[in-house]
Amino acid sequence: MQIPVWLAGEYPFVPKSLVTASGARMSYVDLGPRRDEAVLMLHGNPTWSFYYRKLVDALAPTIRCIAPDHIGMGLSEKPENYDYTLATRIADVEALVASLKLSRVHLVVHDWGGAIGFGFAARHPGLIGRVTVLNTAAFASTRIPARIALCKAPLIGPLLVRGLNGFAWPATWMSMQRRSLTKNERAGFLFPYNSWANRVAVSAFVRDIPLDASHRSWAALAEVEQGLRHFRDRPAMIVWGGRDFCFNDSFLAKWREVLPQAAVHRLADAGHYVLEDARDEVVPRVAAFLGGA
Repeated sequence: MQIPVWLAGEYPFVPKSLVTASGARMSYVDLGPRRDEAVLMLHGNPTWSFYYRKLVDALAPTIRCIAPDHIGMGLSEKPENYDYTLATRIADVEALVASLKLSRVHLVVHDWGGAIGFGFAARHPGLIGRVTVLNTAAFASTRIPARIALCKAPLIGPLLVRGLNGFAWPATWMSMQRRSLTKNERAGFLFPYNSWANRVAVSAFVRDIPLDASHRSWAALAEVEQGLRHFRDRPAMIVWGGRDFCFNDSFLAKWREVLPQAAVHRLADAGHYVLEDARDEVVPRVAAFLGGA
């Protein structure tokens, strides 16, 4: 997808691309000093690297920033027949990091980015430096909100998510609690998901949520969770929106157990898109933490 003029004002980047093992093209932002140390920012569903644009702006003068769009998301290719599973997405991140020849990676993860990012990290613990957790999970849960369960349903789900844009569009207001998105901000979040075809991965991400051991991604998520033990000694920060309709405070409690060393900042009035919702507070805080990497 090409970046239109109106979007360039909010997203002033010229992305690069990588062809993954499956042959699909992954778009990614790569800004900052050309070093083998970088901050890797992994988004979730239904966002894209647009979510991290202000953090990239803040950090890129001093440290390399890598912000990919998962296959099917953002400006990446959106194939209909791609293997949209957690294991494949972890492999995609592995391929990206290997192609960039990074020797040190500082993670920033949000939403699905948590499982993907810590899945990558568990396979390469020696690469990982600092970790920043933003309203996410990297461990199993057997419950999801009813509205997400509806989008996951076999027949009605694709109609809602792909046909009516009933996942990406509602997220632009349900995930914001402290403030409302501007017209251009909302349009930026929604830009890549403007048709049935372009919402293929939004729907696939929802279907890939594993709720029991029979799900194809349950084992992959269990492996991610087991790998979390490697990071109890890493500098860590958790920034949490307290008014998240999906990742509520029970997830935060689990993160406190997983990363007991982490500095925790719970923003009681912020929503799921905490980096966007409380931008003026969160971006400087995270940038200060990572600036010391």
